[in-house]
Amino acid sequence: MSPVDGNSPVLDIQGLAISLPAGADRASAVQELDLRVGLGELVCLVGESGSGKSVVAQAVMGLLPPGLRATAGRILLQGHDVLSASPQWLREARATRMAMVFQEPMTALNPVHTCGRQIDEVLRKHTDWDAPKRRAQVLEMMARVHLPDPQRLFDAYPHQLSGGQRQRVMIAMALILKPALLIADEPTTALDVTTQAQILRLIRELQREQGTGVLFITHDFGVVAEVADRVAVLQQGQLVEQGPAVEVLSSPKHAYTRMLLDAVPSAVPPERAQKSGHPVVLAIEHLCKTYVSGGLFQRRRDVRAVDDFNLELHQGETVGIVGESGSGKSTVARCVARLIDLSDGRVRLGAQEIGWATRRAMRPHRHRIQIIFQDPYRSLNPRRTVGESIVEGPMYFGTSREQAWARARELMSLVRLDPQSLQRYPHEFSGGQRQRICIARALAMQPQVLIADEAVSALDVSVQKQVLELLDDIRQRLNLAVLFVTHDLRVAATICDRVGVMSQGRLVELGPAQEVLVHPRHAYTQALLAAAPGRKSLQTAVDSTL
Repeated sequence: MSPVDGNSPVLDIQGLAISLPAGADRASAVQELDLRVGLGELVCLVGESGSGKSVVAQAVMGLLPPGLRATAGRILLQGHDVLSASPQWLREARATRMAMVFQEPMTALNPVHTCGRQIDEVLRKHTDWDAPKRRAQVLEMMARVHLPDPQRLFDAYPHQLSGGQRQRVMIAMALILKPALLIADEPTTALDVTTQAQILRLIRELQREQGTGVLFITHDFGVVAEVADRVAVLQQGQLVEQGPAVEVLSSPKHAYTRMLLDAVPSAVPPERAQKSGHPVVLAIEHLCKTYVSGGLFQRRRDVRAVDDFNLELHQGETVGIVGESGSGKSTVARCVARLIDLSDGRVRLGAQEIGWATRRAMRPHRHRIQIIFQDPYRSLNPRRTVGESIVEGPMYFGTSREQAWARARELMSLVRLDPQSLQRYPHEFSGGQRQRICIARALAMQPQVLIADEAVSALDVSVQKQVLELLDDIRQRLNLAVLFVTHDLRVAATICDRVGVMSQGRLVELGPAQEVLVHPRHAYTQALLAAAPGRKSLQTAVDSTL
């Protein structure tokens, strides 16, 4: 890939150390870090949550949060030391010399300003151009990042754009003044595979056009295989390995790098015995869901989110529902769990019709179908201990306090957490541990059907692997039926007996995981598989390390 001019890196981090506040799990967020990014080079900084990746990005931007401070080393941006720079120089440099694209654009963008105005703000602050020239430049940049109809989206608000379009707005804002360094902090983690592939191609394309150096922070080795020139692996603040991407992926030297690669889900599903002879515990027939948009002074518009969806889920079976954002997969999950009403169709839980049950009629059946959401922190009440969250449901349905707490202790052991931690609060656990607690809370209701809605998409690959193994183990032990909603095809390949593929509200393909994900029949499924970042090269690299 792109050669690096070793004499003039755009970013040169030398011996960087960043201390953590007293009481943290370790003394330093980053220790003795040496890292360089050349003009025209893309370096991936890889590691688990808590490894210090984002702290490095914040330090380079001069945006370290309170409580963290650099205690040693230098950060040279085009020869200027960021750590000793004045606030005025940093404000100027953050648009003209370096820029950053964040993981969640909806949080990073201002919801009360239009997208065009927010990109234009960079030009207003850092150029003396008049309004027509600035507008022309913004529209040109919006077109370059492949935003459709820039004239219309210039006046649109962030909530009116898709996740991929919002991320393109962030990229346009970051690159409009052609900075020498772009920092991308997990910019594709929450995106579906096709949108992710588009964003990765876009960053690579603009980087080559402008000669920008890119520091790309990720925990996804699929992304690394797709875009990286070089890879640097960070473990608990220490750089344990770095080198050309091809070498690190195919011949990792450090045990931690090998562990991360080993945790990447295989794209090839294992052989699984089909459960078609087992009893049907959930039957979805001709399910439709239509949303109505438009207000008092706007024309009514009906949006069909789910259209004629049919599926049977057998006891002890895991069925995956995959598709892009907006395909309707999460809407199916919420309709089945009766968190939202159906527009048409039927949902049967065992012999009981629940699709049109009233809230009162549904109450006795709530415990039989439980759902695990994507964000465990938002799912748990921060003011309650995790034990109180787990026992609340069973006690509501008549279980005694003593039995509920005894069951909670059993479940904590089942999800491989210390029962003594029931008295702790959600913020005292890691993301993976919180997701285990949410699984324990769902199992406390002794459900027949467990719905996992993007339950591992925000987790590191190593934690993701642990949670997937846990879910599969629990499914086998308790003979549960699992409806697994995901946009990650590798995750679906790991855990699912059968896979259904959704596009624009319709189920376009359904069959055994090995058939659908290895020999797809529908063109849409083939396109999804082709879009998975680094799928072939990463699988080859992972296979070579095993």
